[in-house]
Amino acid sequence: MAEFDVDQFISRFQDRARAVKDRNLPPVAGPERAMLIEQAEVDFTDFSLVGKAQWAVEDGNLVLRIPLGPPA
Repeated sequence: MAEFDVDQFISRFQDRARAVKDRNLPPVAGPERAMLIEQAEVDFTDFSLVGKAQWAVEDGNLVLRIPLGPPA
């Protein structure tokens, strides 16, 4: 297994968040379109939260600290 690079891991989540935000919707309408939009919003939230994480290794565990509020 290749060496795990946490900064690259977090960077990939930032890339995924940008990709979701920039992604065009396929030509669908009605409930299917609403489902795609809702899933894109959830994906963006998930990816952007992890993309903003600060990390540390504590007791052999990777710990991600994810800010949930506005900057202080």
